[in-house]
Amino acid sequence: MRTVRAETLKLRRSTAWVVVLLLPVAVAFMACLNTLTSGEPLEDGWHTLWVRVAGFHALFPLALGVALLASLMWRPEHKGGNWNALMGGPTTSGSIVWAKTVTLWLLTLTMQAVLLVLVVAVGRLAFGLDGFLPGQYLVATVVSGIGVLPLVALQSALSLFVRSFAGPVAIALVGAGASVVAQQMAGDLALLSPYSVATRTLHLSSGVFGDAGTLAPGIVTLLVGASLAWLLVINTVGARVLDGRDVRV
Repeated sequence: MRTVRAETLKLRRSTAWVVVLLLPVAVAFMACLNTLTSGEPLEDGWHTLWVRVAGFHALFPLALGVALLASLMWRPEHKGGNWNALMGGPTTSGSIVWAKTVTLWLLTLTMQAVLLVLVVAVGRLAFGLDGFLPGQYLVATVVSGIGVLPLVALQSALSLFVRSFAGPVAIALVGAGASVVAQQMAGDLALLSPYSVATRTLHLSSGVFGDAGTLAPGIVTLLVGASLAWLLVINTVGARVLDGRDVRV
């Protein structure tokens, strides 16, 4: 817990908050602009809006945002003698890996919460939709908070072992694109990819990319189980590999 607190303190003046706030704004703005310029109304109200904003966000902006946040979070550790200080300190490799994962996860949850608020605001203020966002999409947002864990763990691990800032971001974009293709071709077998798990959870109840359009308990359980399994595997492997790393000369 002390390690997580130390990581969160590092974020006070981090540019990571720019990504957390501006990426959801950009996604919502693009969806709103496309709808307004097309002249076509939101045929199914909140459902159409959710697919255009959150559904689009799940395709690649989500992975891009997590990758950027991970690279920003690990960048200070790769500068100067910070890596040697990290490896030479009393904190275990497992604690480092898990603390970074939890911190990145909290940033991602905040980004998801901003997106949810923007969907509601755009629906009410820009399009004058009645009522509130249907409950199934709130549930999908909660489930996606668990579904992003494999993506968070993987991108944190990539930014740990790849010193390049852009490298892990490029991998995330390729992984996100491949996950969309995999969902269309392989269905639930796509859950063998951390990127697909994150995308699939945010598409719950949307009826797009193979989703049935309902919140069936079976698929929710499968997604949560796959998310936790991926998280455990990635962080365990990451900690083991980090244990074998020495200080840099």
